[in-house]
Amino acid sequence: MPRRTIASEITVTGTALHAGGTVRMTLSPALPGTGVTFRRSDLGLDIPARFDRVGETNLGTVIAQGGASVGVVEHLMAAVAGAEIDDLRVILDGPEPPILDGDALSFLVLLERAGFHDEAARRQGVKVLQRVEVSHKDATAALVPSDRLEYDMEIDFPTKAIGRQSFHFVFSREGFRRDIAPARTFGFVHELETLKKMNRGNGASLDNTLAIDGNTVLNASLMRFGDEFVRHKILDAIGDMALAGARLVARFEGRRSGHGLNNALLRALFAGRANYEIINLP
Repeated sequence: MPRRTIASEITVTGTALHAGGTVRMTLSPALPGTGVTFRRSDLGLDIPARFDRVGETNLGTVIAQGGASVGVVEHLMAAVAGAEIDDLRVILDGPEPPILDGDALSFLVLLERAGFHDEAARRQGVKVLQRVEVSHKDATAALVPSDRLEYDMEIDFPTKAIGRQSFHFVFSREGFRRDIAPARTFGFVHELETLKKMNRGNGASLDNTLAIDGNTVLNASLMRFGDEFVRHKILDAIGDMALAGARLVARFEGRRSGHGLNNALLRALFAGRANYEIINLP
């Protein structure tokens, strides 16, 4: 299986979820072996999309290096993983990719429009050899040995709008595009005032975020699945696991897990050499 990048450059402009305002993003082909790199063109600094560059996980995964940061990378990274892209250059003139529709499908469509280019290099993967698990309070996340990449997620929220949901997803490009990528992000109306005080959520709207007020989804007409919330949590996990730097060969098991626990899981995985091996993907 060869490494993959995109065939041509493509640009989109949109609103930043937390920072608000308009941000311009350009996706460009990258050389084999360079991985995914974010460039803050307004600062002239590059940040590799890696788990060990994650500096914050509150309300999104933030990567940082050399005084620069890029937030809410998980939706774009999920699309990159879903398209099985290994090398990509992401150029931004602001602190986040645009939120677009609040899903990964919007980014996946951009990548498809740019086209794909297979590179003259073998694609490698990270095969998990033994169970690695992290937990915090009543939340857990684990990577378990498996011959394929799969995700098993369960969430439980004290609102009838969500409740307890579970979903099992065996990765494929077609399955990701159909079953996971369209799932939108979500948020709670009662948290909005607090977010505004933190200067977060400035770009959230009823067009890009499923808004939950009590036991009601205010913009339920936008929902694409009856269990969209757990599917979006898998989307987030796929984006966070993409920061491993190579495709995982494992089963991800999440119980109420979020960005912080997902990142802690990758750090635990790579902390022990007996936990994994680097393989050439067939």
